[in-house]
Amino acid sequence: MTYRYDHMHFNNRMGKKVKKESEPPSKDVFDPLPIESKKAATVVLMLNSPEEEVLAKACEAIHKFAEKGDENRSSLLGLGAVEPLSHLISHEDKLVRRNAFMALGVMAANSDVKRLLKKLNVIPSVIGKLSPEEDVVVHEFATLCLASLSVDFSCKVQISDQEGLEPLIQLLSSPDPDVKKNSVESIYNLVQDLPSRVAVRELNGVPPLLELLRSEFPVIQQLSLRTLVIITTDTDTRATFREEQGFDRLLEFLCNKEFSDLHVEALQLVSNCLEDRDSLQLIQETGGLQRLLQFITTPTLPDIQTHAVKAIYRVAQSSENRKLLHEQDIERSLVELLSLEDDSVRTATCQAIAAMSLHLASKDSFRALDGIRAVVQLLGGEVREAAAQALSSLTNSNQLNAYAVYEAEGDEGMVQQLRDVIPGAVAHAAAVLTNMAEQEVLRCSILSHGAMAALLEPLQSADTHTLVRATQAVAALACDAEGRADLRNAGGLVPLVQLLRSNHKEVRRNACWAISVCANDEPTAVEMCKLGALDLLQEINSSDNRRNKFSEIALKRLLDSNLSLKYSLTNTLASTDITMDGFYDPGQARSGQRVLTLEDLSKQPVNQRRPVIAINAKPPDTVSVDQSEERQQDSPTETRTASVLSSKGTTRTPSKGRSKGRREDDKLRDEDESKPQQEVATVTEKPWMLPYDATFHALVTKATKTILPLLAESEQYSALARLVSEVMGGAVEVDRQHDFLWELHLSELRYELQSNIIPIGQIRKGTYYHRALLYKVLADRIGVSCSLVRGEYNRAWNEVLLSVGTPHYPRCQPQPRAHLVDLIQQPGRLLRANTPQAIQYQTI
Repeated sequence: MTYRYDHMHFNNRMGKKVKKESEPPSKDVFDPLPIESKKAATVVLMLNSPEEEVLAKACEAIHKFAEKGDENRSSLLGLGAVEPLSHLISHEDKLVRRNAFMALGVMAANSDVKRLLKKLNVIPSVIGKLSPEEDVVVHEFATLCLASLSVDFSCKVQISDQEGLEPLIQLLSSPDPDVKKNSVESIYNLVQDLPSRVAVRELNGVPPLLELLRSEFPVIQQLSLRTLVIITTDTDTRATFREEQGFDRLLEFLCNKEFSDLHVEALQLVSNCLEDRDSLQLIQETGGLQRLLQFITTPTLPDIQTHAVKAIYRVAQSSENRKLLHEQDIERSLVELLSLEDDSVRTATCQAIAAMSLHLASKDSFRALDGIRAVVQLLGGEVREAAAQALSSLTNSNQLNAYAVYEAEGDEGMVQQLRDVIPGAVAHAAAVLTNMAEQEVLRCSILSHGAMAALLEPLQSADTHTLVRATQAVAALACDAEGRADLRNAGGLVPLVQLLRSNHKEVRRNACWAISVCANDEPTAVEMCKLGALDLLQEINSSDNRRNKFSEIALKRLLDSNLSLKYSLTNTLASTDITMDGFYDPGQARSGQRVLTLEDLSKQPVNQRRPVIAINAKPPDTVSVDQSEERQQDSPTETRTASVLSSKGTTRTPSKGRSKGRREDDKLRDEDESKPQQEVATVTEKPWMLPYDATFHALVTKATKTILPLLAESEQYSALARLVSEVMGGAVEVDRQHDFLWELHLSELRYELQSNIIPIGQIRKGTYYHRALLYKVLADRIGVSCSLVRGEYNRAWNEVLLSVGTPHYPRCQPQPRAHLVDLIQQPGRLLRANTPQAIQYQTI
């Protein structure tokens, strides 16, 4: 930096500048001293000079030095140039003020300088110099300074608080292009915050911004477009944009090929404005929609096509707009774009397809144009999330499209995408599979690709949208036994049950629905109960805020699939609750008490608690026909007591081909003997199984032969009651019940069997609840309809519906009425419900 001082002379006493020609030389006057400096530090020191000419030239020199690079600006900052410059911008001398602004405006580009300027609170002084009467150079560098400072959030707030936006908008009409550029750049930075966007509209900033679109400088056009893009996110600003003929300016801009490098920003602006119905109608009337479609179909830069498609996506958010676009055959254009190699174009196209697919006719159009296959081919690449989104929309409530995805082998790709790391890709894939699973053929194909195992990770996702979609997919795929078995074997019940703890309403709701579907078979229901699903559902249903209709359905189905639990918890089995082998009565469960399984109960030592009554009339499985026959010949009684069978086992019947069966048995026996001893030992280790109750089996056979031939319902009910009473010790009068020692009989059975579990067929003395249970299980076996209700003090009873005609209107259709079945006092008697006799039977 070189700087000459040519005419400096001072009055040392007065500190005032004196004129050389007007005053004679004096001994106390300092002669002019020309100085040439090449050190920035020297010039910075001159910023403190009281002489305007020195200050002006020092500021000018600093401006030139700062323009050479950011290192120079940092050097000037270190030399302390910023603080005196911040004062000089308010100097009374115009030249000093102008040059100080020039220096400070250039230095403000440095990040450290910006921090210091913010600390020095320079913004009010800068804004104060934006008045129309100020020099245009001051305007240029003052706005340049604000453009640099307005990037910082706190500076934005201060500029707004100091009402700096209004003079900036006024300067958009300045004749100087640099002032325009700096002003619009400052406004662009300010409108990143919502309050400033509204303020631009209120200060009538839209017209001058539109006028800048005609500027000969591309940078001004670009900044203006970017500012308009941001402020038109506001609805009222879009209305102002229409009123100011903004679409005419925009269409004029888009039709000019010279501005092709700015068409991306222009299309973003169109995209914003097309959210309004009025704007769409206006752009259609002005020919803008056809121009927009041309950008899609005409080969051009990928960015331009991308934003043109995004504009279509915005338009398609309205049902009326979708209909209008369908009439323009937009589906064909979108399908053609899927063949392009640019991922950004294909991503935007898939999103537009997803939006257009909300129109029913468009779904059919995409299928007819083979667009579904084109989208399926994008799975697995960078566009997979958007492709899955499009398929999700295309297959929603459209089984033909779902089948088209299957024909394009999209189901396998969707299952693979369930393991993706992108939450959106996983969620959309799960949605597609949910839509496809409504068809049995597609559901089986999806399951064959390991869908349930693939859903294991999405069920543990941290993304709520993914959790919702994953639980919906589980519910759709678990509607048959194969799907439920796959989920159970994959370990999917654990995370599914845990989702009942979710605080997210939609996640919890869908988890309840999935559990209600999975609870349709006993193995899955039992497993979920072991995992705590029953307790969690009871907790949910006890809360007014957390309870929902799906949680109530899930609890009901869970209990319906495990009638032992249902009876223990609710004390009621309806006529539609059909008991099966493996049913047991553990007694009434207290609040918060966990109901143990039969296997858990079997491991307990014999105790004094109420015995558990179990039902199992299924004959034991046999290893071979010969072994079974030999055991039956040697000791039939031992076979009945020692044989065990799971409640879920099946009966194996002897083969008709006896000799063939014997040859096969001999072959198998030889193979078994050749196996290692360790493997044989492993095979003989069987899990615990419920003992076969041969007596109960015989009782079922007897009831079938004696009860079913009876024609009248009342005769069947009464005959079955007499059979149960006969087996359980006969009739017992009310005043003699204390002599009926049924408790002693059960204790003897318990110690004889060395188990707390007693097969119902072995009970010879039973009171109300034993007889009512036996009546229910026998009625279920022979197809007689009845319910079972547990009362207090060892009471239980059965209710049946009996059709009774009206005496006064004999021709009227008989109405079924509830009756209680007497099993102990007068066996076979049917008591009308809610009558004194019935109440007495229930309580006394």
